[in-house]
Amino acid sequence: MNSRYNSAFKIRRNLTDAGCEEQMIQDFFELGKKRRRAEQYRLLGRQKAFLLEQLHKDQYRIDCLDHMVYTMQEEDRKRSEDSK
Repeated sequence: MNSRYNSAFKIRRNLTDAGCEEQMIQDFFELGKKRRRAEQYRLLGRQKAFLLEQLHKDQYRIDCLDHMVYTMQEEDRKRSEDSK
């Protein structure tokens, strides 16, 4: 296995692990062949922005669940105090 193949494999694996779709991976390699590094950075930046947006959406959903649990616990605590 030559180092060029190994390097390409690692890059593909990293991009896949980062959630990049196949077309984006192909575009990334094509830009690399054309030595268009700035555009490769832009592709990676867009993927990062997309992932951050998803993260924020998921964080909001988690916050909603946490609020629901907190509200339920407060209701339970008040009921417990009222029954004493």
